[in-house]
Amino acid sequence: MNPRPTDPGKDPSRDPGNSPGSSPGSDLSRRTALSLAATAGLTVALGALPAFTASAAPRRPADTPPLTGTSHDQLWWQAPGDEGSLIEQGLPVGNGRLGALASNDPGRELLLISDVTMWTGGLNETLDADGQFPYGRDDFGSFTLLARLTVDIPDHDLSGVNGYRRTLDLAQGLVTSSYVRSGVTYRRQIFASHPDDAIVLHFTQSGGGHYTGTITLDGTHGEKPSHAESFGASFPNGLRYGAAVKAYGSGGRVRVNGTRIDFSGCKDLTVVVSGGTNYAPDADRGYRDPALDPEKLARTKVLAAAAHSADTLRRTHIADYRRLYERFTLSLGTSSDAQRSLDTWERLKARARDGAPDPELETAYLQYSRYLMISGSRDSLPLNLQGLWLDGNDPDWMGDYHTDINIQMNYWMADRAGLSECFDAFADYCLAQLPSWTGLTHDLFNDPRNRYRNSTGKVGGWAVAFSTNIHGGSGWWWHPAGNAWLSNSLYEHYEYTQSRAYLAKIYPLLKGACEFWEARLITTTLPGTSTEVLIDDSDWSPEHGPQDAKGNTYSQELVWALFGNFAAAAAELKRDTAYADTITSLRKKLYLPEVSPKTGWLQEWMSPDNLGETTHRHLSVLIGLFPGDRIRPDGSTPPEIVDGATALLTARGMNSFGWANAWRALCWARLKNADKAYQLVVNNLRPSTGGTNGTAFNLFDIYEVEKGRGIFQIDANFGTPAAMSEMLLYSRPGHMELLPALPGAWAAAGSVTGLAARGGFVVDLRWKDGVPTLVRIRSVGGRTTTVAHGGGSRTVRLEPGESITLKGFAG
Repeated sequence: MNPRPTDPGKDPSRDPGNSPGSSPGSDLSRRTALSLAATAGLTVALGALPAFTASAAPRRPADTPPLTGTSHDQLWWQAPGDEGSLIEQGLPVGNGRLGALASNDPGRELLLISDVTMWTGGLNETLDADGQFPYGRDDFGSFTLLARLTVDIPDHDLSGVNGYRRTLDLAQGLVTSSYVRSGVTYRRQIFASHPDDAIVLHFTQSGGGHYTGTITLDGTHGEKPSHAESFGASFPNGLRYGAAVKAYGSGGRVRVNGTRIDFSGCKDLTVVVSGGTNYAPDADRGYRDPALDPEKLARTKVLAAAAHSADTLRRTHIADYRRLYERFTLSLGTSSDAQRSLDTWERLKARARDGAPDPELETAYLQYSRYLMISGSRDSLPLNLQGLWLDGNDPDWMGDYHTDINIQMNYWMADRAGLSECFDAFADYCLAQLPSWTGLTHDLFNDPRNRYRNSTGKVGGWAVAFSTNIHGGSGWWWHPAGNAWLSNSLYEHYEYTQSRAYLAKIYPLLKGACEFWEARLITTTLPGTSTEVLIDDSDWSPEHGPQDAKGNTYSQELVWALFGNFAAAAAELKRDTAYADTITSLRKKLYLPEVSPKTGWLQEWMSPDNLGETTHRHLSVLIGLFPGDRIRPDGSTPPEIVDGATALLTARGMNSFGWANAWRALCWARLKNADKAYQLVVNNLRPSTGGTNGTAFNLFDIYEVEKGRGIFQIDANFGTPAAMSEMLLYSRPGHMELLPALPGAWAAAGSVTGLAARGGFVVDLRWKDGVPTLVRIRSVGGRTTTVAHGGGSRTVRLEPGESITLKGFAG
């Protein structure tokens, strides 16, 4: 059954849009939150996340180093994006905070500009009659557009040009379009610069041509700008926002004309745009910086950037971008000349139609994911359901942060593919929200109307709902195990980086989640025995089945992992020894799932019956297989548990939404089933037509919320490449396995560099005929690991910074 279009994975029994509004911030809740935060030592988290602020002038490189990229790093099309379908056809640019979708139409360049902090709503601290949170665009809030920028060039109508080509250069972070008109070649480049905190459009030509037209910067919320170069306004929740544009050229004239900028006879033209909000990651200030004037700051930023040539701005951007992009390389094999001759959209269609593997296209898809990560997650809020990109102000599910798969999946790829610092936005977000999450939990979780309240009567730590916003607020239903999943995701980043400073930073989140579960767990006796175990209280296994089940597998697995991670963190940091012992004792008493004698599946509930949907999109019951790894097909897990997990995964099927296929692929990779994992990757690469599940013209993943209506939801764009990475390398602290699920389509020959392994290592790997031919392992903090392939293993011992090269693995 498809989910209702009000939620990315939910079938709510009420209309979230009919909830009463609430004020942007409650003084009582905020005081409670801050008091609790101070008591727990959590205020160190406040202010950790940078906002839209003034910054020092960036370093300017003298030149651009030679590229190391390949044809795998180029995507191209033969048509611009249609203005009415930019979410599927627009090309994304972004600097980690500020983003845009570009149409690249010769006669009318349109940019839909977004800032990840551009949110309505507020703390949302008034519960509905059922003890759950309101979930509407006014109370909970929504991610919205910042601005629209149009560059109209009337003489360059698409019908009057030829040789049109549009390219996304993944290796340099550049969107380029070119065409010929009247014998003159025209070219434009668009990029979003992190160092200059601005989006730059540069129009050039060769052959004696020129540009004449107009530039218009508009808001998207009914603003009425008084002049052409900037605007500013505010939402009812007190969030101020603004944007500014500056244009300059040569060989012609550029001037302000009322509410537009006119240019005429320009040999080249540069347009710089910036903008943002006064959002601040500080619960004490209500997540606002009252002293910041976004319009004024945006004007300052565009003027500073416009003091430099477009070439200087481009070089600065490329040097910064490539520093991240070139940490990881990948080759999955060689595609045919016929495949290479096709543009990206035709290539996707040919792959689906003909069934022939196209390894260079699959490589490019993974690198596109890394492009989106670099563009969407740097020094600000994390990627939400939309990533950083919008085509309107009413995204499904508010473009929020979903805590039962979606935000976690957004970051499964980052560490694996050499982009660990892009993960920081996720961690910093959780830390900045923590005081408010803590206050709301203590104030509201045990409300007698909340069906998920703790029957113990106790409450501790923090919890969230299935949806969270940027104002410390939650939306829709309470999600008790959400704190454990968020904490486990943050801890896994430590496993990759081995950074004790980072571990110390997230420690309050881990401890607070443990305190919540210490208060929540209840004791039950297993039927037919005298054995007492600890189980979750009344809860829901996302997102199906009973809403009052106790001891569901999803929560039990997450809490088991959480308690282990906290104990390891406490030991590493030499903190809370007695409390860590308490948590370890609780962990030993946790009930862990069994196999149903009726279905042969791993039980999702403490019942032998299937209480939900057989082919449901979620794999909550398999969270111990992935992203957890308590369930392993290596002999360390009882075989009946592995068989039960395999049987359930088989029953779930091979065709679902993009994110659900990605999760299935990761689980099959963990089970070392290369064929099924690869087929699910291929399924996600099917071209989306008429709103069907699959990949759009611009490679965004499309989610069919109802027949004939598909929406963009970014999680599969990261989950699918995470599965591809997992097929090449499985790792956990102290152990890694090379090529555990290598499909035949990639087996002939390939290589990867910069592939990260949990435990603090980075792996470079080459293979031929499915066998590793060269393995280089570098320590980024790890010291000892086993390296396995084909039934054999070796022990590697390194000091941080050291590396070793291994050869001669048997098939």
